[in-house]
Amino acid sequence: MTTPEPQPHDATASPVDPAGAPEHDPEHRKLLAERNALRTKVRDIEHTRTRATFFGLVIGALLMILLLVFILQNLRSEQIMLIFWEVNLPLGVSLLIAAIAGALITALVGGLRMLQMSRALKRARK
Repeated sequence: MTTPEPQPHDATASPVDPAGAPEHDPEHRKLLAERNALRTKVRDIEHTRTRATFFGLVIGALLMILLLVFILQNLRSEQIMLIFWEVNLPLGVSLLIAAIAGALITALVGGLRMLQMSRALKRARK
């Protein structure tokens, strides 16, 4: 016949008596309420437009550094012809100009779409 192994005693366990449990202590409840209020404030501060703008600026700066490295590594001039223009530019600079032109076209189309949606919303409200 085997004897059961003794279970270790948990010193942090609360007593069985619910009247003496820390959950019923008004001071303990006050501390819990303060902690929850502080957590709510921190959660509200964590996600702000300023934080998103900061991260956008950091990512933009890193991309600019990568772009600068790319341009400096591609300084060989190439002849570029577009309709009636003929230009000699470094390859990196010409690709940068093409990327900027693409971004401007995308911004223009997006701006026109936002204007269209704004007008449709105003008409729907009337």
